[in-house]
Amino acid sequence: MGIDVVSDMTIEEYEQFCEEQGKRNEGFLADFESDLKAKGFTRKTIENHLFNADLYLNDYLVRAEGKTAEEGVNEIGLFMSYFFIHKCMWSTPSTIKSTAASIKKFYKSMVNHNHLSEEAYKILCKIIKEELPDWQKECEAYNNGEDLLDLWDDEE
Repeated sequence: MGIDVVSDMTIEEYEQFCEEQGKRNEGFLADFESDLKAKGFTRKTIENHLFNADLYLNDYLVRAEGKTAEEGVNEIGLFMSYFFIHKCMWSTPSTIKSTAASIKKFYKSMVNHNHLSEEAYKILCKIIKEELPDWQKECEAYNNGEDLLDLWDDEE
């Protein structure tokens, strides 16, 4: 779907899309919660993972980008490198890492419940592995008030 399609929607169509995707995501998150409980995670850890996954699914993918959970595999980079850093006041290099871990766990749950292919999950894992250090560096720079363009220019 994507933001270009969302901009072509009426307000009513957009609200309907958000409602439908929110309901779908509730089911995915319920599966995820069950998986985390079965693995013996503490209530606090489960709540943190659910919060992070819900933020990504509903606030970012659905509301900001107009995309489904399945489309989110390819959206993780923009979320972590821009949205999370600039829109979430609690973002730090550490929360970048923990949020990425939650999203990775969420998508593994999607695979386990046959909502996503193993191949799509591997793509997500590769993106996270390769880009996590850059996201953390961008977050640190942003939190220190540094100009990211100057930061990257210094490396050349």
